[in-house]
Amino acid sequence: MNNTASLRRTEFGRIADAFPARRIATILTTVILAVLIISVRPFNPAGATEPGGDIVNQLGFGALGALSIAALMTYVDRRLLVAVISPWWVIVLAFFFLSIMHATDPASAGRAAAFTLIGMISVIALLTLPRDADSFSSAVSTAGLLTLALCFAGLVLLPTIAIHTADSAEPEHAGFWRGVFAHKNVAGPVMACLSFAGLYLWRRGWRWRGILLFGGAVLFMANTGSKTTVGLVPLTVMLVMGPSLIGMRALAPVLFALAFILTALGTLGIVFIEPLKDLAAQWFPDLTYTGRTYLWSFTGDYIMQRPWSGYGFESFWGDFVKAQELPFDSEWDIRGIVHSHSGYMDIAVLMGLPAVAACVVAFVIAPLSDFMRVPMRRENVLLADMFLMFLLFASLNSFLESFYFRRVDPVWVFFLIGAFGLRLVARFPVKAHVGR
Repeated sequence: MNNTASLRRTEFGRIADAFPARRIATILTTVILAVLIISVRPFNPAGATEPGGDIVNQLGFGALGALSIAALMTYVDRRLLVAVISPWWVIVLAFFFLSIMHATDPASAGRAAAFTLIGMISVIALLTLPRDADSFSSAVSTAGLLTLALCFAGLVLLPTIAIHTADSAEPEHAGFWRGVFAHKNVAGPVMACLSFAGLYLWRRGWRWRGILLFGGAVLFMANTGSKTTVGLVPLTVMLVMGPSLIGMRALAPVLFALAFILTALGTLGIVFIEPLKDLAAQWFPDLTYTGRTYLWSFTGDYIMQRPWSGYGFESFWGDFVKAQELPFDSEWDIRGIVHSHSGYMDIAVLMGLPAVAACVVAFVIAPLSDFMRVPMRRENVLLADMFLMFLLFASLNSFLESFYFRRVDPVWVFFLIGAFGLRLVARFPVKAHVGR
């Protein structure tokens, strides 16, 4: 009896030695991040974030949410959980829940919102689980390289799915790569964020993984046909890393704010600010951002009818728009559109203008304040730079695309990683490596 018990203790001891808490946390982080990027249904043109009662998505992301909650309860320091959500995020989430309550179909909106909350909880888990920078780097590199491997494999094995074709709903995108993602406008931004992760790994000294991740992501991104993404990547790197190279790191938040304001004026401003509208009409008469200016004008008219509350989560783009009569002078049939191609316009039309103000503070101003508070420790600085690149790219991209609160959209996921990550690295020291 004693010998048997001793053998069992020895066996459990060996298992514990092979899977210490640090390794388990790293594995959990890798799994969570990989699923959030790739989804539970890769190579699905309908996308994991589209409406509908897809049982695979429900079970898959439900399991991911349960895994994340279990990990948070068993492996995460409670101080991290208390610190990760700012008061401004509490306000933003209050607007979010109010928009669910006054949605056209609260039950349907609630189901969609559940995916959004699962995504947020999972992001918090993957940020707080790693014990050190090496653990986080291992998870990022593994999940990122796995994503690239699947995307490139899809080009060979599933070309009619991994590449946009002429017989799809958008034949003008034929030939553009999308890999495991539903659309090139998701694939491009995801590859942009993976390229930032590659730079982070390279700067940490993980040269080969960084080069492979950066090079593969840039190559794939260049073939997605996402011109906005291709233009924003070098701009983002320059605005975030440039100031550090000249010893003026504090300049990065200023450049971020300036880029944000100028982009807002150059996009939404030429639709809603009369002097800018007149100036654009005079100097750039054909500037429509592929028809987006008409879409924003259309959305703006409805926002002003309900400026304080909006139309409710998941309520405007759908049955409400489809029920509208098409004006005789309409440039195109807007009733088939699923969002306004502007994250800020969608926040306003779904939650109201006060929610937009709260989101700008939570999404931009508060993270920039966190960036300024990051201690001058090497690991904290390198992580903060990557998180700021995620945030800057996503914030500027959201003037032309819509992903805020969009279920488990991978671009929304990277944005959350940037916002929540900056809050953590501003408050806790990050070690390069620790033991068990």
